[in-house]
Amino acid sequence: MAISYGKLAIIGAGKVGSAVLNSVLRMNIIDDIVVINRNRDKALGEVLDASHTTAFAYSANARIRVGDYEDLSDAHIIVMTAGPSILPGNHDRNTLLRKNIEVMDGVMQQITRYTREAILVIISNPLDILTYYFQKKYQYPAGKIFGTGTLLDTARFNKMLGDECGVDAKNVVGFVLGEHGSTSFIPWNTVNIVGVPFDQLAEKFGLDHPIDREALLQETKKIGPQIVDLKGYTSSGVALAACRIIGAIVRNEHCVVPVSTVMQGQYGYRDVAMSLPCVLSKEGISQIVEVPLDEEGLRDLKISHDHLRGLIDSVGEPEPVQR
Repeated sequence: MAISYGKLAIIGAGKVGSAVLNSVLRMNIIDDIVVINRNRDKALGEVLDASHTTAFAYSANARIRVGDYEDLSDAHIIVMTAGPSILPGNHDRNTLLRKNIEVMDGVMQQITRYTREAILVIISNPLDILTYYFQKKYQYPAGKIFGTGTLLDTARFNKMLGDECGVDAKNVVGFVLGEHGSTSFIPWNTVNIVGVPFDQLAEKFGLDHPIDREALLQETKKIGPQIVDLKGYTSSGVALAACRIIGAIVRNEHCVVPVSTVMQGQYGYRDVAMSLPCVLSKEGISQIVEVPLDEEGLRDLKISHDHLRGLIDSVGEPEPVQR
């Protein structure tokens, strides 16, 4: 079946899935949405609640409905939110690994039964391992399966650095790369604000103190778990990260954002998925951008790679499903 460009399927109607649904509606970027959930009543409740918002001004008259996996046959984008999330007091996403492999395996069996053309965006954690595992197991086109990765981490970092320098976060150019987790890193040699490199920011923006790189990195890493401890879960930030990706695909933007993708030889690696700057278009990932890393960045990349590879080894390399 031909792809219905702009058709979105959300798998999972929990806190994150419902946040994605409502954020997509608020941003008026999709007009055909299907919600798939094991508990259809929960999905129906979310769909009915969200559908009523379309009656207000500045809301698109989107078609929203509860669906089944066969509705994926012509989907353009599938957002995967199913499976448990980390709970307050647990700051390690990797504790979800085995359970969410089990959950997502069942979902991938259904997805690949109906489509290999849809772009699959993974939010479920640990998303780097899930992205690698299921791209390899189901031989899904590598440019069409990726995780939100460090896009939210990057937004958090850009907001913090922008606040430090007294400028809008959207003027900050800087990526958090690697694992969406404890070994993520910032390639400082690529960070700038309107062309001013990181090491000159304090001087050029009139700060009375140097910017503490390590403090910024650690705050970027711990803020997500801190939000979980405070409110019980995260939803708003990751939903907007998903919307940024969805919008880029629907509008065929060819924008560059950090998402988690199976590496195709970048920096010499092919055996993990991690976040790198990627060009997003209506076809998914059009290009992975191999930004120039200095010696420190290459070292941090290796640390992240080795950590992720160790997690993959702990569950075993997936056996490809025969098509």
